[in-house]
Amino acid sequence: MSSKIDSNTTKFTNKELIITRIFNAPRKLVWKAWTEPEHLMRWWGPKNFTCPACKIDFRIGGKYHSCMKSAEGQEYWSTGIYKEIIPLERIVCTDSFADEKGNAVPGSYYGMPSDDWPMEFTITITFEDLGNQTKMTLTHVGIPVGQMKELTGTSWNESFDKLAESLK
Repeated sequence: MSSKIDSNTTKFTNKELIITRIFNAPRKLVWKAWTEPEHLMRWWGPKNFTCPACKIDFRIGGKYHSCMKSAEGQEYWSTGIYKEIIPLERIVCTDSFADEKGNAVPGSYYGMPSDDWPMEFTITITFEDLGNQTKMTLTHVGIPVGQMKELTGTSWNESFDKLAESLK
């Protein structure tokens, strides 16, 4: 049985990607999947990627640093700072490409077009209790319009498919 139901959506606006997913898991477990490294490492990254490293200092002003590794062995590091935390309801953080040491790097470091790829994005994740299910909405702000936004949407959705599986 799939963890997804028909109310899962992906929307693109000018500079936003908004994804809503319903998970067949209690809100506390979905929250842990975002806030505890051992949980995040089970699902972070699109299909055929793993997460071999993850550090989370989960507090306002705290930093995360994680790695997605492709089947071919290419590593993509990211980092960010937690800006807002409302337990079990909302997380707001920055998001940047990073090197292995946790320093923010431009998208060009990983071959992204440098002209329109910002150094920093904002990500907001909200969690709504639906009894034995959780409605999670991710808003990713700052992605350039076009193919990269679509690829980013696909990557997030593949990650969320893995998240759904990890919650079983």
